[in-house]
Amino acid sequence: MNLHKWKNLWLLSAAELLAMSLWFSASAVVPQLTVEWQLTGGQQSWLTMSVQIGFVVGALASALLNLADRLSVRRLFALSAVMGAIFNGSIAVFVNSLEPALLLRFLTGVTLAGVYPPGMKLMATWCKEDRGLGMGLLVGALTVGSAVPHLLNAIPVFGGSEGLPPWRAVLLAATLAALLSAGIAEWLVKRGPFLAKAIKLNWYYASSVFTNRGVRLANFGYLGHMWELYAMWAWVPLCLLESYQQAGWSEIRARLAGFAVVAIGGLGCVIAGILADRWGRTAIASISLIVSGSCALLVGFFVNSPLLLTIICLIWGLAVVADSAQFSAAISELSDPRYVGTALTMQTSLGFLLTLFTIRTIPPLVEAFGWEGAFWILGIGPVFGILSMLKLRRLPEAIKMASGNR
Repeated sequence: MNLHKWKNLWLLSAAELLAMSLWFSASAVVPQLTVEWQLTGGQQSWLTMSVQIGFVVGALASALLNLADRLSVRRLFALSAVMGAIFNGSIAVFVNSLEPALLLRFLTGVTLAGVYPPGMKLMATWCKEDRGLGMGLLVGALTVGSAVPHLLNAIPVFGGSEGLPPWRAVLLAATLAALLSAGIAEWLVKRGPFLAKAIKLNWYYASSVFTNRGVRLANFGYLGHMWELYAMWAWVPLCLLESYQQAGWSEIRARLAGFAVVAIGGLGCVIAGILADRWGRTAIASISLIVSGSCALLVGFFVNSPLLLTIICLIWGLAVVADSAQFSAAISELSDPRYVGTALTMQTSLGFLLTLFTIRTIPPLVEAFGWEGAFWILGIGPVFGILSMLKLRRLPEAIKMASGNR
Protein backbone atom coordinates (compact mmCIF):
# COMPACT_ATOMS: atom_id res chain seq x y z
CA MET A 1 0.00 0.00 0.00
CA ASN A 2 1.32 3.45 -0.94
CA LEU A 3 1.08 5.32 2.37
CA HIS A 4 1.97 8.66 0.78
CA LYS A 5 -0.84 8.27 -1.73
CA TRP A 6 -3.48 7.34 0.83
CA LYS A 7 -2.38 10.07 3.18
CA ASN A 8 -3.06 12.60 0.42
CA LEU A 9 -6.38 10.98 -0.54
CA TRP A 10 -7.66 11.14 3.03
CA LEU A 11 -6.44 14.72 3.51
CA LEU A 12 -8.10 15.75 0.25
CA SER A 13 -11.33 14.02 1.30
CA ALA A 14 -11.24 15.83 4.64
CA ALA A 15 -10.74 19.17 2.89
CA GLU A 16 -13.64 18.44 0.54
CA LEU A 17 -15.92 17.45 3.42
CA LEU A 18 -15.18 20.62 5.36
CA ALA A 19 -15.53 22.97 2.39
CA MET A 20 -18.77 21.47 1.13
CA SER A 21 -20.47 22.10 4.47
CA LEU A 22 -21.07 25.56 2.98
CA TRP A 23 -23.49 24.18 0.38
CA PHE A 24 -26.53 23.41 2.55
CA SER A 25 -25.67 25.68 5.47
CA ALA A 26 -28.60 27.98 4.65
CA SER A 27 -30.91 25.22 3.41
CA ALA A 28 -30.56 23.38 6.74
CA VAL A 29 -31.95 26.37 8.65
CA VAL A 30 -34.88 27.02 6.29
CA PRO A 31 -37.42 26.31 9.10
CA GLN A 32 -35.95 29.09 11.24
CA LEU A 33 -35.57 31.53 8.34
CA THR A 34 -39.11 30.82 7.18
CA VAL A 35 -40.43 32.09 10.50
CA GLU A 36 -37.98 34.97 10.90
CA TRP A 37 -38.16 36.24 7.30
CA GLN A 38 -41.69 35.04 6.48
CA LEU A 39 -40.55 32.96 3.49
CA THR A 40 -42.88 31.39 0.94
CA GLY A 41 -42.23 27.95 -0.57
CA GLY A 42 -40.70 29.56 -3.64
CA GLN A 43 -38.39 31.72 -1.53
CA GLN A 44 -37.29 28.66 0.41
CA SER A 45 -36.29 27.09 -2.90
CA TRP A 46 -34.15 30.07 -3.81
CA LEU A 47 -31.94 29.61 -0.76
CA THR A 48 -30.70 26.41 -2.40
CA MET A 49 -31.15 27.43 -6.03
CA SER A 50 -29.02 30.56 -5.63
CA VAL A 51 -26.05 28.34 -4.71
CA GLN A 52 -26.74 26.07 -7.66
CA ILE A 53 -26.87 29.04 -10.06
CA GLY A 54 -23.65 30.44 -8.66
CA PHE A 55 -21.96 27.07 -9.05
CA VAL A 56 -23.09 26.80 -12.67
CA VAL A 57 -21.79 30.29 -13.49
CA GLY A 58 -18.47 29.62 -11.78
CA ALA A 59 -18.09 26.18 -13.34
CA LEU A 60 -18.86 27.39 -16.86
CA ALA A 61 -16.32 30.20 -16.55
CA SER A 62 -13.74 27.80 -15.14
CA ALA A 63 -14.36 25.26 -17.92
CA LEU A 64 -14.11 27.83 -20.73
CA LEU A 65 -10.84 29.14 -19.27
CA ASN A 66 -9.50 25.62 -18.47
CA LEU A 67 -8.69 26.88 -14.95
CA ALA A 68 -8.62 23.42 -13.32
CA ASP A 69 -6.05 22.28 -15.92
CA ARG A 70 -3.89 25.38 -16.32
CA LEU A 71 -3.59 26.53 -12.70
CA SER A 72 -2.46 24.81 -9.53
CA VAL A 73 -5.59 22.90 -8.54
CA ARG A 74 -4.43 22.79 -4.93
CA ARG A 75 -4.16 26.58 -4.75
CA LEU A 76 -7.41 27.08 -6.69
CA PHE A 77 -9.15 24.80 -4.18
CA ALA A 78 -7.73 26.66 -1.16
CA LEU A 79 -8.48 30.16 -2.48
CA SER A 80 -12.01 29.17 -3.45
CA ALA A 81 -12.68 27.71 0.01
CA VAL A 82 -11.52 30.94 1.66
CA MET A 83 -13.73 33.10 -0.55
CA GLY A 84 -16.70 30.80 0.04
CA ALA A 85 -16.15 31.09 3.78
CA ILE A 86 -16.12 34.89 3.56
CA PHE A 87 -19.39 35.05 1.60
CA ASN A 88 -21.14 32.48 3.78
CA GLY A 89 -19.92 34.06 7.01
CA SER A 90 -21.12 37.47 5.87
CA ILE A 91 -24.71 36.18 5.88
CA ALA A 92 -24.41 35.17 9.53
CA VAL A 93 -22.77 38.43 10.60
CA PHE A 94 -24.48 41.10 8.51
CA VAL A 95 -27.70 39.87 6.85
CA ASN A 96 -31.25 40.24 8.17
CA SER A 97 -33.36 39.72 5.04
CA LEU A 98 -33.67 37.38 2.06
CA GLU A 99 -32.37 39.48 -0.85
CA PRO A 100 -28.76 40.06 0.34
CA ALA A 101 -28.67 36.46 1.57
CA LEU A 102 -29.49 35.22 -1.95
CA LEU A 103 -26.70 37.33 -3.46
CA LEU A 104 -24.16 36.00 -0.97
CA ARG A 105 -25.40 32.44 -1.48
CA PHE A 106 -24.94 32.92 -5.23
CA LEU A 107 -21.35 34.07 -4.67
CA THR A 108 -20.77 31.12 -2.35
CA GLY A 109 -21.86 28.85 -5.18
CA VAL A 110 -19.44 30.54 -7.59
CA THR A 111 -16.56 29.79 -5.24
CA LEU A 112 -17.59 26.16 -4.74
CA ALA A 113 -16.99 25.64 -8.47
CA GLY A 114 -13.34 26.08 -7.50
CA VAL A 115 -13.59 23.37 -4.84
CA TYR A 116 -15.56 20.40 -6.18
CA PRO A 117 -14.24 19.89 -9.78
CA PRO A 118 -10.62 20.74 -8.86
CA GLY A 119 -10.95 18.30 -5.96
CA MET A 120 -11.93 15.58 -8.43
CA LYS A 121 -8.99 16.50 -10.66
CA LEU A 122 -6.62 16.25 -7.69
CA MET A 123 -8.06 12.87 -6.74
CA ALA A 124 -7.61 11.62 -10.32
CA THR A 125 -3.91 12.55 -10.21
CA TRP A 126 -3.45 9.91 -7.50
CA CYS A 127 -5.64 7.09 -8.87
CA LYS A 128 -5.58 4.95 -11.99
CA GLU A 129 -6.74 1.33 -11.56
CA ASP A 130 -8.62 2.31 -8.40
CA ARG A 131 -10.04 5.59 -9.67
CA GLY A 132 -13.61 4.53 -8.89
CA LEU A 133 -12.69 4.12 -5.24
CA GLY A 134 -10.76 7.40 -5.20
CA MET A 135 -13.64 9.33 -6.71
CA GLY A 136 -16.01 7.50 -4.39
CA LEU A 137 -14.04 8.71 -1.38
CA LEU A 138 -14.14 12.29 -2.62
CA VAL A 139 -17.85 12.35 -3.48
CA GLY A 140 -18.54 10.51 -0.24
CA ALA A 141 -16.73 13.29 1.61
CA LEU A 142 -18.73 15.87 -0.33
CA THR A 143 -21.92 14.05 0.66
CA VAL A 144 -21.11 13.98 4.36
CA GLY A 145 -20.03 17.63 4.16
CA SER A 146 -23.35 18.53 2.58
CA ALA A 147 -25.11 16.79 5.48
CA VAL A 148 -23.09 18.46 8.25
CA PRO A 149 -25.30 21.59 8.54
CA HIS A 150 -28.29 19.34 9.31
CA LEU A 151 -26.26 17.77 12.12
CA LEU A 152 -25.17 21.17 13.43
CA ASN A 153 -28.79 22.26 13.46
CA ALA A 154 -29.62 19.39 15.80
CA ILE A 155 -26.80 19.97 18.32
CA PRO A 156 -27.93 21.90 21.43
CA VAL A 157 -24.98 24.30 21.40
CA PHE A 158 -26.03 25.37 17.89
CA GLY A 159 -29.66 25.50 18.88
CA GLY A 160 -30.85 21.91 18.80
CA SER A 161 -33.59 22.52 21.34
CA GLU A 162 -37.22 22.31 20.42
CA GLY A 163 -38.55 25.43 18.76
CA LEU A 164 -36.40 27.79 16.72
CA PRO A 165 -32.63 27.23 16.84
CA PRO A 166 -30.40 30.27 16.19
CA TRP A 167 -29.46 29.86 12.54
CA ARG A 168 -26.42 32.16 12.51
CA ALA A 169 -24.35 29.71 14.58
CA VAL A 170 -24.89 27.00 11.98
CA LEU A 171 -23.63 29.25 9.17
CA LEU A 172 -20.62 30.38 11.22
CA ALA A 173 -19.67 26.79 12.01
CA ALA A 174 -19.76 25.92 8.30
CA THR A 175 -17.66 29.02 7.61
CA LEU A 176 -14.97 27.92 10.06
CA ALA A 177 -14.99 24.45 8.51
CA ALA A 178 -14.33 25.94 5.07
CA LEU A 179 -11.39 27.96 6.39
CA LEU A 180 -9.89 24.80 7.89
CA SER A 181 -10.42 23.11 4.52
CA ALA A 182 -8.42 25.83 2.79
CA GLY A 183 -5.52 25.32 5.19
CA ILE A 184 -5.47 21.57 4.56
CA ALA A 185 -5.56 22.05 0.77
CA GLU A 186 -2.85 24.71 0.73
CA TRP A 187 -0.33 23.22 3.15
CA LEU A 188 -0.94 19.48 3.37
CA VAL A 189 -2.39 18.10 0.10
CA LYS A 190 -0.01 17.29 -2.77
CA ARG A 191 -0.61 16.56 -6.46
CA GLY A 192 -0.25 12.96 -7.65
CA PRO A 193 1.75 11.53 -10.58
CA PHE A 194 -1.10 10.85 -13.03
CA LEU A 195 -2.68 13.16 -15.64
CA ALA A 196 -0.84 15.82 -17.59
CA LYS A 197 -1.18 19.57 -17.08
CA ALA A 198 -2.53 21.65 -19.95
CA ILE A 199 -0.08 24.30 -21.10
CA LYS A 200 -2.41 26.54 -23.10
CA LEU A 201 -5.97 27.79 -23.20
CA ASN A 202 -8.18 25.67 -25.46
CA TRP A 203 -11.92 26.26 -25.49
CA TYR A 204 -12.53 23.14 -27.59
CA TYR A 205 -12.23 20.83 -24.61
CA ALA A 206 -15.15 22.51 -22.87
CA SER A 207 -17.30 21.34 -25.81
CA SER A 208 -16.03 17.73 -25.69
CA VAL A 209 -18.95 16.89 -23.40
CA PHE A 210 -21.09 17.08 -26.57
CA THR A 211 -18.71 16.04 -29.37
CA ASN A 212 -17.15 12.89 -27.84
CA ARG A 213 -19.82 10.16 -27.89
CA GLY A 214 -18.52 8.24 -24.89
CA VAL A 215 -18.16 11.40 -22.83
CA ARG A 216 -21.60 12.54 -23.99
CA LEU A 217 -23.30 9.33 -22.82
CA ALA A 218 -21.46 9.44 -19.48
CA ASN A 219 -22.75 12.99 -19.09
CA PHE A 220 -26.29 11.93 -20.00
CA GLY A 221 -26.11 9.37 -17.21
CA TYR A 222 -24.85 12.07 -14.87
CA LEU A 223 -27.71 14.39 -15.85
CA GLY A 224 -30.25 11.66 -15.06
CA HIS A 225 -28.61 11.27 -11.67
CA MET A 226 -28.53 15.02 -10.97
CA TRP A 227 -32.20 15.40 -11.92
CA GLU A 228 -32.92 13.48 -8.74
CA LEU A 229 -30.05 14.15 -6.34
CA TYR A 230 -30.17 17.76 -5.16
CA ALA A 231 -33.95 17.99 -5.06
CA MET A 232 -33.90 14.92 -2.85
CA TRP A 233 -31.19 16.38 -0.61
CA ALA A 234 -32.89 19.77 -0.40
CA TRP A 235 -36.44 18.63 0.39
CA VAL A 236 -36.35 15.23 2.10
CA PRO A 237 -35.08 16.70 5.42
CA LEU A 238 -38.05 19.10 5.44
CA CYS A 239 -40.41 16.26 4.55
CA LEU A 240 -39.04 14.27 7.49
CA LEU A 241 -39.41 17.27 9.79
CA GLU A 242 -43.07 17.71 8.90
CA SER A 243 -43.75 13.98 9.21
CA TYR A 244 -42.16 13.88 12.66
CA GLN A 245 -44.04 17.00 13.76
CA GLN A 246 -47.41 15.59 12.65
CA ALA A 247 -46.71 12.40 14.57
CA GLY A 248 -45.68 14.34 17.68
CA TRP A 249 -42.10 13.11 17.46
CA SER A 250 -39.07 15.16 18.52
CA GLU A 251 -37.81 17.82 16.09
CA ILE A 252 -34.24 17.04 17.12
CA ARG A 253 -34.76 13.46 16.00
CA ALA A 254 -36.15 14.76 12.71
CA ARG A 255 -33.05 16.90 12.12
CA LEU A 256 -30.78 13.98 12.97
CA ALA A 257 -32.74 11.84 10.53
CA GLY A 258 -32.28 14.52 7.85
CA PHE A 259 -28.54 14.48 8.51
CA ALA A 260 -28.39 10.69 8.36
CA VAL A 261 -30.34 10.48 5.09
CA VAL A 262 -27.84 12.74 3.33
CA ALA A 263 -24.70 11.53 5.12
CA ILE A 264 -25.33 7.83 4.51
CA GLY A 265 -24.67 8.54 0.83
CA GLY A 266 -21.00 8.84 1.74
CA LEU A 267 -20.98 5.13 2.57
CA GLY A 268 -22.82 4.42 -0.67
CA CYS A 269 -20.16 6.26 -2.67
CA VAL A 270 -17.31 4.23 -1.17
CA ILE A 271 -19.09 0.89 -1.63
CA ALA A 272 -20.02 1.76 -5.22
CA GLY A 273 -16.45 2.86 -5.91
CA ILE A 274 -14.99 -0.45 -4.75
CA LEU A 275 -17.53 -2.48 -6.73
CA ALA A 276 -17.31 -0.33 -9.88
CA ASP A 277 -13.55 -0.85 -10.16
CA ARG A 278 -14.24 -4.62 -10.18
CA TRP A 279 -17.59 -4.98 -11.94
CA GLY A 280 -17.74 -1.89 -14.15
CA ARG A 281 -18.93 1.70 -13.97
CA THR A 282 -22.05 1.31 -16.09
CA ALA A 283 -23.23 -1.76 -14.14
CA ILE A 284 -22.92 -0.17 -10.70
CA ALA A 285 -24.34 3.17 -11.87
CA SER A 286 -27.36 1.38 -13.33
CA ILE A 287 -28.02 -0.54 -10.11
CA SER A 288 -27.78 2.67 -8.07
CA LEU A 289 -30.21 4.41 -10.41
CA ILE A 290 -32.71 1.54 -10.21
CA VAL A 291 -32.70 1.61 -6.39
CA SER A 292 -32.87 5.40 -6.04
CA GLY A 293 -35.53 5.79 -8.72
CA SER A 294 -37.68 3.14 -7.02
CA CYS A 295 -37.39 5.00 -3.71
CA ALA A 296 -38.50 8.23 -5.38
CA LEU A 297 -41.66 6.48 -6.54
CA LEU A 298 -42.35 4.73 -3.22
CA VAL A 299 -41.47 7.32 -0.58
CA GLY A 300 -44.78 9.20 -0.78
CA PHE A 301 -46.67 6.16 0.51
CA PHE A 302 -44.88 6.41 3.88
CA VAL A 303 -45.20 10.12 4.73
CA ASN A 304 -47.66 9.42 7.55
CA SER A 305 -45.40 6.84 9.18
CA PRO A 306 -42.16 8.54 10.34
CA LEU A 307 -40.33 5.29 11.08
CA LEU A 308 -41.04 3.69 7.70
CA LEU A 309 -40.44 7.02 5.97
CA THR A 310 -37.02 7.27 7.62
CA ILE A 311 -36.10 3.72 6.55
CA ILE A 312 -37.08 4.34 2.91
CA CYS A 313 -35.26 7.67 2.91
CA LEU A 314 -32.09 6.06 4.32
CA ILE A 315 -32.13 3.51 1.50
CA TRP A 316 -32.74 6.35 -0.95
CA GLY A 317 -29.92 8.41 0.54
CA LEU A 318 -27.54 5.44 0.29
CA ALA A 319 -28.27 4.90 -3.40
CA VAL A 320 -29.04 8.38 -4.72
CA VAL A 321 -25.43 9.60 -4.73
CA ALA A 322 -23.61 6.26 -4.93
CA ASP A 323 -23.32 6.49 -8.72
CA SER A 324 -22.13 10.11 -8.81
CA ALA A 325 -18.43 9.37 -8.50
CA GLN A 326 -18.61 6.74 -11.23
CA PHE A 327 -19.86 9.25 -13.78
CA SER A 328 -16.93 11.49 -12.86
CA ALA A 329 -14.48 8.59 -12.99
CA ALA A 330 -15.82 7.66 -16.43
CA ILE A 331 -15.33 11.22 -17.68
CA SER A 332 -11.74 11.23 -16.40
CA GLU A 333 -11.04 7.95 -18.23
CA LEU A 334 -12.75 8.85 -21.53
CA SER A 335 -11.42 12.43 -21.85
CA ASP A 336 -8.08 13.84 -23.01
CA PRO A 337 -5.76 13.46 -19.96
CA ARG A 338 -4.52 17.05 -20.38
CA TYR A 339 -8.02 18.50 -19.98
CA VAL A 340 -9.67 16.22 -17.45
CA GLY A 341 -10.28 19.16 -15.10
CA THR A 342 -12.10 21.04 -17.85
CA ALA A 343 -14.25 18.01 -18.73
CA LEU A 344 -15.17 17.41 -15.09
CA THR A 345 -15.97 21.09 -14.54
CA MET A 346 -18.19 21.19 -17.63
CA GLN A 347 -19.95 18.02 -16.51
CA THR A 348 -20.77 19.43 -13.09
CA SER A 349 -21.92 22.79 -14.49
CA LEU A 350 -24.49 21.09 -16.72
CA GLY A 351 -25.64 18.81 -13.92
CA PHE A 352 -26.12 21.61 -11.42
CA LEU A 353 -27.92 23.71 -14.02
CA LEU A 354 -30.45 20.90 -14.38
CA THR A 355 -30.99 20.71 -10.61
CA LEU A 356 -32.57 24.17 -10.67
CA PHE A 357 -35.67 22.79 -12.34
CA THR A 358 -36.32 19.90 -9.96
CA ILE A 359 -35.47 21.88 -6.81
CA ARG A 360 -37.97 24.57 -7.84
CA THR A 361 -40.59 22.02 -8.95
CA ILE A 362 -41.01 20.26 -5.61
CA PRO A 363 -42.71 23.10 -3.60
CA PRO A 364 -45.63 23.53 -6.10
CA LEU A 365 -46.08 19.76 -6.10
CA VAL A 366 -46.17 19.75 -2.30
CA GLU A 367 -48.80 22.50 -2.36
CA ALA A 368 -50.87 20.61 -4.92
CA PHE A 369 -50.51 17.00 -3.74
CA GLY A 370 -48.75 17.13 -0.37
CA TRP A 371 -45.49 15.32 0.30
CA GLU A 372 -47.30 12.14 -0.74
CA GLY A 373 -47.20 13.17 -4.41
CA ALA A 374 -44.19 15.47 -4.53
CA PHE A 375 -41.28 13.16 -5.29
CA TRP A 376 -42.57 10.96 -8.11
CA ILE A 377 -41.22 13.39 -10.72
CA LEU A 378 -37.67 12.62 -9.59
CA GLY A 379 -38.01 9.08 -10.93
CA ILE A 380 -37.75 10.37 -14.51
CA GLY A 381 -34.02 11.08 -14.18
CA PRO A 382 -32.93 7.54 -13.22
CA VAL A 383 -34.79 6.06 -16.20
CA PHE A 384 -32.91 8.38 -18.56
CA GLY A 385 -29.64 7.63 -16.78
CA ILE A 386 -30.06 3.86 -17.03
CA LEU A 387 -30.75 4.04 -20.77
CA SER A 388 -27.62 6.16 -21.25
CA MET A 389 -25.49 3.71 -19.27
CA LEU A 390 -26.71 0.77 -21.37
CA LYS A 391 -25.74 2.63 -24.56
CA LEU A 392 -22.32 3.59 -23.14
CA ARG A 393 -21.68 -0.01 -22.13
CA ARG A 394 -21.95 -1.12 -25.79
CA LEU A 395 -19.41 1.40 -27.15
CA PRO A 396 -15.89 0.16 -28.02
CA GLU A 397 -14.31 3.01 -26.05
CA ALA A 398 -16.06 1.80 -22.89
CA ILE A 399 -13.09 -0.54 -22.52
CA LYS A 400 -11.12 2.47 -21.24
CA MET A 401 -13.18 2.53 -18.05
CA ALA A 402 -12.25 0.70 -14.84
CA SER A 403 -9.32 -1.21 -16.38
CA GLY A 404 -11.60 -2.75 -18.98
CA ASN A 405 -14.57 -3.35 -16.67
CA ARG A 406 -17.42 -1.59 -18.41
